[in-house]
Amino acid sequence: MEDMPLPLLIGSLFIILAMWYILFHHGSENNAKWSRLPLPPGPCGWPLLGNLPQLGAKPHHTMCALAWEHGPLFRLRLGSTEVVVASSAGIAMQFLRHHDANFSNRPPNSGAEHIAYNYQDLVFASYGTRWRALRKLCALHLFSAKALNNLRNVREGEVRLMVRELAWAAAGPAPAVALGQQANMCVTNTLARATIGRRVFAVDTAREFKEMVVELMQLAGVFNLGDFVPALRWLDPQGVVAKMKRLHRRYDNMMNGFIKEREPACLSAGAEAKDLLSVMLVKMREQQPLYHEEGKLTNTDIKALLLNLFTAGTDTASSTVEWALAELIRHPDVLKQVQRELDVVVGNDRLVSESDLPGLTFLPAVIKETFRLHPPTPLSLPRVAAEECEVNGYHIPKGTTLLVNVWAIARDPASWPDHPLEFRPVRFLPGGSHESLDVKGSDYELIPFGAGRRICAGLGWGIQMVTLMTTTLVHAFDWSLVDGMTPDKLDMEEAYGLTLQRAMPLFVQPVPRLLPSAYAM
Repeated sequence: MEDMPLPLLIGSLFIILAMWYILFHHGSENNAKWSRLPLPPGPCGWPLLGNLPQLGAKPHHTMCALAWEHGPLFRLRLGSTEVVVASSAGIAMQFLRHHDANFSNRPPNSGAEHIAYNYQDLVFASYGTRWRALRKLCALHLFSAKALNNLRNVREGEVRLMVRELAWAAAGPAPAVALGQQANMCVTNTLARATIGRRVFAVDTAREFKEMVVELMQLAGVFNLGDFVPALRWLDPQGVVAKMKRLHRRYDNMMNGFIKEREPACLSAGAEAKDLLSVMLVKMREQQPLYHEEGKLTNTDIKALLLNLFTAGTDTASSTVEWALAELIRHPDVLKQVQRELDVVVGNDRLVSESDLPGLTFLPAVIKETFRLHPPTPLSLPRVAAEECEVNGYHIPKGTTLLVNVWAIARDPASWPDHPLEFRPVRFLPGGSHESLDVKGSDYELIPFGAGRRICAGLGWGIQMVTLMTTTLVHAFDWSLVDGMTPDKLDMEEAYGLTLQRAMPLFVQPVPRLLPSAYAM
């Protein structure tokens, strides 16, 4: 080699490098194709931490602003993790429809590990036969059309109880109520009756549970440094993992209590399973296969599924009801229009029943507009690319995490040209710009429950609960603010988490507007 002429040496090295490049970078036509594509654009980041310090207190707002600067598909580097963010309906559709199978799994995260029983739940479980079996179990006993119809009396009964509590509060010495707290207690007890066979919360215990759920959503929404910078994981610099472990113990004790209480009735031979927990306990007792011969339900599986239902299944609905009432209070003309329709359809001598809902047009538009401006999950739960792919002319490498900015898409002027930041339910009325738009995952301009394979399993339940609760509250009461606050001064600030909470709880004074007989049980 020492005697080789310099031009020949350079030529030989060039050939070797070219062959190496072809072998390792052009092993297939797809690799050759994608290697020529650029990565999505994105902001510069910090050393080691990448763009983590730039996300701010409300990452969905920050990412919305970044989309204006870099386009509807942009890239972030969060520590060692590559992330792409979809911020328009068209980009979301490419990921969640055309590449849905490739993005059907969740990336690892500390919340799923330390709170959700190490990925044993439905929300964070790997996509596959076990996940499908758990989803089918929930659908069969809670979320199918038949199950929803069978549980109609449960929903209506709990809503009537909530109305009675509010009517008593209105007649008391301190009529102001925390509406979100009341709504959360109603949703949680409704779900409890369907899943474990009884109500579980009164006012005091419901307040404690609500605080636990809010803490879970806040912790799960944190961009934990340990998830993105593995070298810092053992330090837990934000204290997130320690808080998760403490919270998990509280939830685990609660779930163990539910199971211990229900087990005796389910262990006897011939016991009839009437609720979801009973069904699961019978399956576990009889060692019935859930998805294959080895795939039998365990105690941990049951607790993980109950945890999902009692957190994601309650907080999203009650928060949406709170946002809806806040918007209606801020827009009294819309509130009066909804009440006029209800007075015609329902009258003033009884409460709303679910059979009344199909006859309404304005209230469903209010619900859709609330989902648009205040989506239950502002950033979709993350997904991860199983293989590299092409989206919108960009190369998306294998292992890339996908976030869909549901909040930004619902404010995108390209999809919502008519005052996208304003509360205008008329856009969903007959003749409106979006009258035919649905919220069930097929119209990507509005996907509050997600879309594709990992769409929220409880979508139907959530829509039914939100609609019945909001309709009943609007029909049964007039609403005034406390402490001399006027509607135009009502605080609408958000508190970021996995779900979109109000920064300040909505305290209101209910004023009954129906005949007294309507409030009797």
